[in-house]
Amino acid sequence: MASLLETRLLKLSAPEAAGLVRGGQRGVERECLRITPEGRLAGTPHPQAIGSALTNAFITTDFSEALLEFVTPPQDYNWQTIQFLCDIHQFTMERIGDELLWPLSMPCRIRSDAEVPIAYYGTSNIGRMKTIYRRGLAHRYGSIMQAISGVHYNYSLPDAFWPLYRELEGERSELQDFRSAAYLAAVRNVRRMDWLLLYLFGASPALCKSFVQGRESGLAELDTATLYGPWATSLRMSDLGYRNDVQAKLVVSANSLDEYIRDLNQATKLPRAEFARIGVKVDGEYRQLNANQLQIENEFYSTIRPKRVIQRGERPTAALRRGGVQYIELRALDISPADPVGLNQRQLRFLEVFLIYCLLLESPPISAAEQERIDQNHGLVARRGREPGLRLRRGEGEIPLQAWGSAICKEMVAVARLLDPDGRQGHVEAIRHHARGIEDPAQTPSAALIAELRDRQQSLAAYGLDLARRTREYFLSLGPELNQHRELLATEARESLLRQAQMEAGDVLDFDEYLARYLA
Repeated sequence: MASLLETRLLKLSAPEAAGLVRGGQRGVERECLRITPEGRLAGTPHPQAIGSALTNAFITTDFSEALLEFVTPPQDYNWQTIQFLCDIHQFTMERIGDELLWPLSMPCRIRSDAEVPIAYYGTSNIGRMKTIYRRGLAHRYGSIMQAISGVHYNYSLPDAFWPLYRELEGERSELQDFRSAAYLAAVRNVRRMDWLLLYLFGASPALCKSFVQGRESGLAELDTATLYGPWATSLRMSDLGYRNDVQAKLVVSANSLDEYIRDLNQATKLPRAEFARIGVKVDGEYRQLNANQLQIENEFYSTIRPKRVIQRGERPTAALRRGGVQYIELRALDISPADPVGLNQRQLRFLEVFLIYCLLLESPPISAAEQERIDQNHGLVARRGREPGLRLRRGEGEIPLQAWGSAICKEMVAVARLLDPDGRQGHVEAIRHHARGIEDPAQTPSAALIAELRDRQQSLAAYGLDLARRTREYFLSLGPELNQHRELLATEARESLLRQAQMEAGDVLDFDEYLARYLA
């Protein structure tokens, strides 16, 4: 009997459905630290030459004033996304003086939390709220942990896909509800299989000793300044990174959109004693937005999020309730040190196929027992993914990582052919290329980074600084005429500063009232 995946692939391969999955929209958010020429975290304010971090659509900051975030708008083709990202990098490099961009996910040498400047967004109410939220993160989790960088991949299937797919599925629900349910099915399957992305694209098997601040890490010493996991793939996604104890205990269901919204809302209203001890407003100054399990929804860290573009002043869950899921945001990706912009087209092709595969694959609800298995697999692969003979939990038993990964990639090839029927777009090739890393762990980015550190006999800090210098030279060597979006980026930088000034002048509520209304 054909599986549900095979049945859906057969229907989508029919003449009336051919090409429906092509034409999706994709975008990237790439984080990176500004550093000094000596390899230390930059202590300078966000450069005005690249615009306002609050209102610039393409260049903003994440947790820290030094943690840049480059955002590409939705694009029809992968090459357009890479081109736009390249143009942002070139534009930024030309405007940050002698500073560099750190090319790795795990941060450069940082002596203490105090060295990580919290992002400042001006004096408007929304700007103040964004800064206080980050101050809360610093109190709750420490600032050094928040200096970790990654890449987010945003993807949506074309609008024309949904009516016919609903018809092929024999569904009669409202289109918005059907689309949201399908995207939530994809979210559940990404959760089940995100370990594969850590294995194939993890590029943070090592970190500077300064990152652990003398805490027990369970890592080995690569040299006097560097710790590493001999079989690690992504320490960024391990318990040393985003998988901290507080977040690990928070369960947000993806079994339906209603449950997802319910659980997130509940976490933003449920007081937590250890956060209450921090204090909220102390001596007239906010230390955090509130003392709840999550200050706001964005504090919940997940490798995948269902998303909708929010309207001004709207909370993410309110946007989802208003219009349903519009796209999905994949957050499991380390920065690729082999690529100047942190990722490449082949990787984007793989991710597109992976997300469509997760959407078409059968996706039953996730039980508490399965969630425990998912979390265990995630932690195992982050810390020990390349370990020979590593077995993962699946169902009631175990399966070798290589066997499960190979089976996933084999099924993904059939999905890739929907996007790439003649093989000219590179989707099938992308799956086969990355599948080689499953058979030979030495071909994974994590193994390559450890090998390069050993070959060069360099610490992670020295290697990262050398690579940052080479990356700077690369972007500055590109002629201005190669930047297709130079004028757009320059205009946005100028106008974003004006928009911030207008927002600051236009506030009529005092901040306490503004915050109370937002949180309500």
